Amino acid sequence: MPLKWHACMSQVLVLNASYEPLNITSWRRATVLMLKGKAETLEEDENHNIRQHVKAPTVIRLRQFIRVPYRDISLNRKNIFQRDNNLCQYCGQKNKKLSIDHVLPRSRGGKDNWENVITACLQCNVMKGNRTPEEANMPLRTKPYKPLNNMSFETTKQIHSGRHKEWSKYVIGWVA
Repeated sequence: MPLKWHACMSQVLVLNASYEPLNITSWRRATVLMLKGKAETLEEDENHNIRQHVKAPTVIRLRQFIRVPYRDISLNRKNIFQRDNNLCQYCGQKNKKLSIDHVLPRSRGGKDNWENVITACLQCNVMKGNRTPEEANMPLRTKPYKPLNNMSFETTKQIHSGRHKEWSKYVIGWVA
């Protein structure tokens, strides 16, 4: 009989045949893929058995390459908030009313692109005004960037959450 354990511990990172992260699935689905010969186990959870001598997988790799079409991530309010983890990029507070701020203000030639927009609380946005962060002496917590992949933000957050230390060697370079 399978053991029950915390939900986050039962998650399995699924890699393409090329070792590129595809998604996160349950240990049950991962086990089915392995039993059907469609995937192989790369990492196991030493503390949890599925059966007497079978460890629960934490990372699997598909045996056949799956072509995933590239989808550009839309520059919209929801995605900017998700990228910035719903934090003001100036003061770091989370529970404030957030807005979108242009690092280089539009009135000074700033564009609407991933590298120039951030989340900011209303207070910080007003305080920064029509200046750059340097001019306002308000350094950014993180440099704005365009997400590099088409995995969902939630999936990349789970990958980089630190819960699964063994995942880190498979997700080098992936944006959280």
